[in-house]
Amino acid sequence: MIEFNFELDASGLNCPLPLLRLKKALMEMSSGDIVKVIATDPAAHLDFGVYSDQTGNQIIEFIKESGRQIFYIKKK
Repeated sequence: MIEFNFELDASGLNCPLPLLRLKKALMEMSSGDIVKVIATDPAAHLDFGVYSDQTGNQIIEFIKESGRQIFYIKKK
């Protein structure tokens, strides 16, 4: 189990709302903090992947379960 500092439940939200909520959460976090994001948007892994590549934040784990995706993202 990965320890995290903040949990963001974006279940039921579609693009671009999960990404916008993630960006807002990261702005309030300190460097090195980890956010756990729960998303049901099937394209969330694409959005979060591109965003992480562009910003340097790191997806340290991605879990795909039935109907939802769980991300652990470390703020740079």
